Amino acid sequence: MSVKIGISPIAWQNDDLPDLTADYTMEQALREAREIGYTGVERGQRMPPDTAGLRALLEAHDIALCGGWCSGAALVNDLAAERAAVRGQVEQFVALGAPCIVYAECSNTVQGQIDTPVGRRPRLAPDEIRAYGAKLTELAKWMADQGMPMAYHHHMGSIIESEEDVNWLMEGSGPELRLCFDTGHMLFGGGDVMRVMDRWGERIGHVHFKDIRPEIVDDVRAHDRSFLDAVIAGAFTVPGDGCIDFQAVADRLKQLDYSGWIVVEAEQDPAKAPPREYSKMGYEHIVRVCGNAGLEIDDTVHIPEATHG
Repeated sequence: MSVKIGISPIAWQNDDLPDLTADYTMEQALREAREIGYTGVERGQRMPPDTAGLRALLEAHDIALCGGWCSGAALVNDLAAERAAVRGQVEQFVALGAPCIVYAECSNTVQGQIDTPVGRRPRLAPDEIRAYGAKLTELAKWMADQGMPMAYHHHMGSIIESEEDVNWLMEGSGPELRLCFDTGHMLFGGGDVMRVMDRWGERIGHVHFKDIRPEIVDDVRAHDRSFLDAVIAGAFTVPGDGCIDFQAVADRLKQLDYSGWIVVEAEQDPAKAPPREYSKMGYEHIVRVCGNAGLEIDDTVHIPEATHG
């Protein structure tokens, strides 16, 4: 079993805070990520929207598509409407050989509202989340039938944020719904990283290695700040620069026989945390902890050729 190491371009190209990264281009992000050693990149909103254009961009930088965000609305849409809404992304990701779609409920999230404290996020009762999980399972089954797994991203400011939320979602859903396990969001949300891995390890289909600076997270909570305020202040950082024990995480992934992608996703102010420098720091930390854990790293790049006919 082996893992691949990818990165989100968000450190160079922040979709939620574009002014923060205005001095950087997507081309620079991909070039520098590949030079560091990353073999995959998650999709960013400022990449070409069409499959041919995105394929050309990936090929030009010799880097694979290792997933990407999907702003879901299954809470308010019926299944037919939600299938129609995500069909284009599903087809594109299948064509480009992505491992999964990283899905999160965004119909009522406050994560992109800079004036709304993250503590005022929408909340559902346990039975409501379990029912939502059952509905998502049907969507995940459909995606799987198209050849594209769904990995659900628990996220600050959304209905699935806390450890309890994740528990209820997993309890109410079938095995077709995988978990995009994000270490930073789990700890920021008050959860126990290792306990969640112990309970739901077999459901983990995609992993985000994100570290946090706990003193900044504590300040955001204490002063009722927004998620975007937290990002600007530096709540998140790359593996090895915060407080999370990624050696323990890597050891557990080895025990689970995990063989998917490990993706760095650490949005920061580039004036305080230069993207190349910090992304290199994160990559080297992952290589080190994977080596210690006995996790083999597959550093090949695979971009499927375009099909015709």
